[in-house]
Amino acid sequence: MAKGIYVSATTPGSGKSLVALGLADTLHRHADRIGFFKPVVHGPDAAADPMVALMKSRFALEDERCRGGLTYTEVRNLLAEGNRAEIDARCVEIFADISRHCDVVIVEGTDLVGQDSAVEFDLNARLANNLATPVVAVVGAKGLTVAEAAAAVEVARKELAAERCTLLAILVNRADPEDVEGIAAEVKPGASKRPVYVLPELEEIARPTTGEVATALGVRQIAGRRDMERDVKDIKVAAMNVGNFLNVLDDGALVIVPGDRADVMVACLAASFSPEFPVASALILTGGLAPDANIYPLLAQAPFPVFAAKEDTYTTARRVSEVRSEIWSGHRRKVASALGLWSRRVDETELVERLHLPRAERMTPLRFLHDLIERARSQRRHVVLPEGTDVRILRAAEILHRRDVCDLTVLGPEPDVRELASANGIDLTGINIVDPATSDLRQKFAEKYAELRAHKGVDLAKALEIMQDVSYFGTMMVQLGVVDGMVSGAAHTTAHTIRPALEFVKTRPGVKIVSSVFLMLMPDRVLVYGDCAVNPDPNVEQLADIALASAETAEQFGVEPRVAMLSYSTGGSGSGEAVDEVRQATELVRQRRPDLAVEGPIQYDAAVDASIAQSKMPGSSVAGQATVFIFPDLNTGNNTYKAVQQSSGAVAVGPVLQGLRKPVNDLSRGCTVEDIVNTVAITAIQAQAPAS
Repeated sequence: MAKGIYVSATTPGSGKSLVALGLADTLHRHADRIGFFKPVVHGPDAAADPMVALMKSRFALEDERCRGGLTYTEVRNLLAEGNRAEIDARCVEIFADISRHCDVVIVEGTDLVGQDSAVEFDLNARLANNLATPVVAVVGAKGLTVAEAAAAVEVARKELAAERCTLLAILVNRADPEDVEGIAAEVKPGASKRPVYVLPELEEIARPTTGEVATALGVRQIAGRRDMERDVKDIKVAAMNVGNFLNVLDDGALVIVPGDRADVMVACLAASFSPEFPVASALILTGGLAPDANIYPLLAQAPFPVFAAKEDTYTTARRVSEVRSEIWSGHRRKVASALGLWSRRVDETELVERLHLPRAERMTPLRFLHDLIERARSQRRHVVLPEGTDVRILRAAEILHRRDVCDLTVLGPEPDVRELASANGIDLTGINIVDPATSDLRQKFAEKYAELRAHKGVDLAKALEIMQDVSYFGTMMVQLGVVDGMVSGAAHTTAHTIRPALEFVKTRPGVKIVSSVFLMLMPDRVLVYGDCAVNPDPNVEQLADIALASAETAEQFGVEPRVAMLSYSTGGSGSGEAVDEVRQATELVRQRRPDLAVEGPIQYDAAVDASIAQSKMPGSSVAGQATVFIFPDLNTGNNTYKAVQQSSGAVAVGPVLQGLRKPVNDLSRGCTVEDIVNTVAITAIQAQAPAS
């Protein structure tokens, strides 16, 4: 039977879903198979609960490991009939089914809402006992003083003890940010002497999004961009003339306006295209009034969604003000903020110690990607993103900041960057923006570049011009230690991205070539492929360099290196110039790293399949269990990684550049926001290594 953890609210509005999400993120990296169970859901269909859906998508959980139980209506009816035993029996049965497929199951209790909160508390306590799960109690501190929050913790302890529940941990959530430390100091230690974690209320989590408002009101979108993740920072009812209205319009405000007020609509649209004015998060046109037909083509260009509501302006404004934001909405920015808050305020190692979980045996793709974020956080570094006028870069920067992964600097003309961010509902608070053309650093950087490239005839005037290029400016930030690493390539070629690094960052001592690897995330392990992106036709020494650098990269990311030097021949079965070069490169690797497990020449099938390895290369410590694959040329490597990616469903992370003294990494111009986030995390981890 799997170990279960019951997340139970002890006060209404505690925000326990954030705790359930944070626990899942933590446990996913410490157990092979996690599950999620919500015994009581408030919607009409237990299988369609939004928190269940979020957990499924976020952690790639199959239906058998992630389920809802009974609907709230079913539970109320059974309670009214005095049939509590049926509730318990059905929940225990579902929990047992989930447990068969899991090492640990997170159980999220009910919400404690309205007049039934006492009944729900009793229900949660009884279910926790019947499921034999220890309780993580969540105390909501919203609106409470320091003394009241501390008292609420004591009440929770006593009530759970009275119900004979096993208390694993207590967290205080949604505290006033100014009271967090006061509450932590005021709360008395419990019997276990373990800490009580205190989490503040975060505006970016508490604010509803345009999608949440639209869903809650049941309004339909009639124009504008379909952007349901924009934060609604304020509500403005347009009941004044345009001049006065623009004076009170705030960035991110949701504007509620009668459907016949074309003047306000046009003013909001015009404001969104001017860097001098704020940008609304959305428009709601009220009263069931259709805008003039001539207005629709203009509204179609809006960078925010435009909705139509049948209710009058007053009713619509009241309903919007009542919309609550929920973690389970699944918006990635909100989830990023929640996980960033969790990582800052909760000692993951200490919490996991309480659970005595079995050690995870498999490295899945999702766990590897989650580990990247945690490892990047562990030693905070500073990464520069030169392409600040690419919206994907700005979206990734916002998520990285919300998840508290690393410090960030974005390059580009600040008005242009902020205008692009505002038009797309992106919050760049806490992210440094630098314009190379106007930065005070440009003169210093140009002087250093002229010094380093004097042998190429570069004088100060030429260097000043070159330092307006974001790739050169960003790379010089890395070179001089202003930042720790750089990620670029979303809008630039690979050559443009790495040329500055080759000019003056240079390779590490003993390394003669810059190369790359892809981290291939297979269903149950991580493999390293090199070089698949940079060097077309490496010679013997370069091939050895690539192998050694790839082994180091593997070690850096937790992969035990067993290096296969690939060829069309295995061992001594074949000959020819290409095979001989691989054989010579293998010997060079052995000479330079006698401790490294390396085999070559070897064919791919013999490198990965134990049965084939037994017949082709028996007794080898690499054959059949290789983790690092070195391809003889770019043609072979690039085609192979793409073939494996497409045919096996593997996730290819990279290319990760290696061999440079300081980390600079390239992106594909077709990269996604998630690709950028992962590459920045990799760069931050590379920057944690001692400087060469």
